[in-house]
Amino acid sequence: INEALRDWVTNAQDTYYLLGSVVGPHPYPTMVRDFQSVIGKEARKQILQADGKLPRAVVACVGGGSNSIGIFHSFLHDLEVDLYGVEAGGESLSPGQNAAPLVAGREGVLHGMMTYVLQDKVGQVQTTRSISAGLDYPGVGPEHAFLMNAGRAKYVTVCDGEALDAFKNLSQLEGIMPALESAHAISYAMKLAKSLGTKDSIIVNLSGRGDKDVEIIAKHIPQ
Repeated sequence: INEALRDWVTNAQDTYYLLGSVVGPHPYPTMVRDFQSVIGKEARKQILQADGKLPRAVVACVGGGSNSIGIFHSFLHDLEVDLYGVEAGGESLSPGQNAAPLVAGREGVLHGMMTYVLQDKVGQVQTTRSISAGLDYPGVGPEHAFLMNAGRAKYVTVCDGEALDAFKNLSQLEGIMPALESAHAISYAMKLAKSLGTKDSIIVNLSGRGDKDVEIIAKHIPQ
């Protein structure tokens, strides 16, 4: 994002900027959210067809936040549905050991947006860490910051080890190999399910496949 923005502002007359997440200056977060909202529209329709009622909760991983805002958007006005965004807890919540700006960061400006940023006392962006490259970002889409401040969505963290355990569980129990990003959401959903009733349902957004993560996973999970 840094290099793309630098090139864009330097060559604005003949350069178009295309962004794949809900970050950056307006109107990019809104544009990407609207494109991604098909996720939530389909999920809402399918859960009503399958279960006859809305879910108790919707859980999705959050890096920049595109897949999560895409599924959250269709449930925002359903106040009986809890929304959970799961950030990368990395090794710990110490500076430089995670990628969880909503949980461990503070308000700031990054890439043309006012949001929550992992930064030091003088506003310098901190190093991030996550086993998942797709969550390894020091900021987050501004709509997520708004939803947290408004109390409409809750944001939590899952550490690297927990994400790996969730990857292993879903792969073995369901034959589905999730992306490590999605494994963060799966991990939290498994914790959340223990506190809900047997008739409650949870939608977990499986935002990607784990094929791309095989080499990383092989280093951490014994054969």
